[in-house]
Amino acid sequence: MLLARPLGPLGQAFRTARTLPAPVRLILVSMVLFNIGFYLVVPFLAAHLADDLHLAGWAIGLVLGLRTFSQQGLFFVGGGLADRFGVRPMVLLGIAIRVVGFVVLGVATTLATMIVGVLLVGLAAALFAPAVEAANAAYGRGLEESGVIRRTDLFGIEQMCSRLGTVVGPVLGALLLGVPFGWTAVAAAVLFAGLGVMFARWLPRDASTSHGEEAGTKSLRGVWRSVLRNRRFMVFAALCGVQLLAYNQLYLMLPEQLERVTGSQAALGWFFAAAAILVIVGQAPVVALANRLGHRVSIVAGMATISASFLFPLGGGLVGVALWVAALHLGQMLMVPPMRDIVGVLARERNLGAHFGMLSTLGGLLTLLGSLVVGRLYDRVDAGAAPAAAPWWAVAAGVGAAAAWLWLWTARVRISPPVSR
Repeated sequence: MLLARPLGPLGQAFRTARTLPAPVRLILVSMVLFNIGFYLVVPFLAAHLADDLHLAGWAIGLVLGLRTFSQQGLFFVGGGLADRFGVRPMVLLGIAIRVVGFVVLGVATTLATMIVGVLLVGLAAALFAPAVEAANAAYGRGLEESGVIRRTDLFGIEQMCSRLGTVVGPVLGALLLGVPFGWTAVAAAVLFAGLGVMFARWLPRDASTSHGEEAGTKSLRGVWRSVLRNRRFMVFAALCGVQLLAYNQLYLMLPEQLERVTGSQAALGWFFAAAAILVIVGQAPVVALANRLGHRVSIVAGMATISASFLFPLGGGLVGVALWVAALHLGQMLMVPPMRDIVGVLARERNLGAHFGMLSTLGGLLTLLGSLVVGRLYDRVDAGAAPAAAPWWAVAAGVGAAAAWLWLWTARVRISPPVSR
């Protein structure tokens, strides 16, 4: 059986994807298209606000911050709605709202209208993203029990598809830089409209966020209570959420470090593209390694790798930056698929939308708090009140402490998944 043999390299992973049930293939394709549409617009939003609308820096920060908050902060709510009312309604509603949101961004000429647009874009993701992720997890449990594919391998393919979109989207966006931003936003809206047609046509009405259970069989309050009272899951999600904090420092610390090392941020796009390609090419063999190591070891080892990665730039030079970015992504590649599998196990394969949503919401909250601390440390560095290495040591220590805590906690609390047959 395929289950007895871990997935091989890139080609075998995508060959395996083509043999999966149609709803799962639809979800994997949507992971690519979701990110193409998103990265076609959002990375270029700040430049549009500054260069075309001539907004002040505080206004640009407000717009970008509201988009993140309306997305990450509402994932728990959106996931719970998918558990209660079903995957299909939430996905179709979320896609429809994103279409409207991108159109609003395309035609907006004032700060108020831009805020409406980014709130709609963020709300849309909070509705469809947890629903799609949870449905894939529920399908994955059934496929693993049937001996078709390990769920961790399915999550690995999901990561590869997602990163493929993060490569293609910015490239298309860069090619369209000469085109007015409004047209690019409308193009993204058309892409999402096409996604809506695909989901309406091929996503089964009985698609669920719970393995072996249909939506609509529980109250919304009961859904949210099942997460908040699941102490083992909440501890696990809080500790693992630290990796999202570390990853998001790329957006703050990578431009800063490139400026210090090279005097320019010109290589920024190349670093993100190279990292995405690393995930696309390397995720399959890394998840095979994670399957051999076991969930506990691979999750903690991944977090430890992420922690250690923040020490590479301390040696100075562009090589140190490149090693940091590579090791950070390798750590994520090692820990994220088994981490997502454990979320399903701790949720008892029920109400996966709210559980995955809470994982994202906690990660978003930790990212916000961590970014404030790192930003404050950079202010102290610039003022000469702290050494240049202070932000790097702070993140490394924070992630390392979370990894150690997770290792000790999982020695007392069983989080192992069921043995695959």
